[in-house]
Amino acid sequence: MTPKNTFIASLIGTVVVALCCFTPVLVIVLSALGLAVWVGYLDMVLLPLLGILIALTVVTYRRHRRCCAK
Repeated sequence: MTPKNTFIASLIGTVVVALCCFTPVLVIVLSALGLAVWVGYLDMVLLPLLGILIALTVVTYRRHRRCCAK
């Protein structure tokens, strides 16, 4: 993958996870699918994933900026 594609993928992933963390979208979807028992575990998964994806976005942004600044 090129640095630009990696940056775009990490940015999209960060936005999706942030959307699921800060809005009840995932809770509504899981409840509609009959998987509401998993709602209690969302914080244990989504918050660390959000931190990892934000770090990945920062790293790929720096790499993209350094690579394509020429």
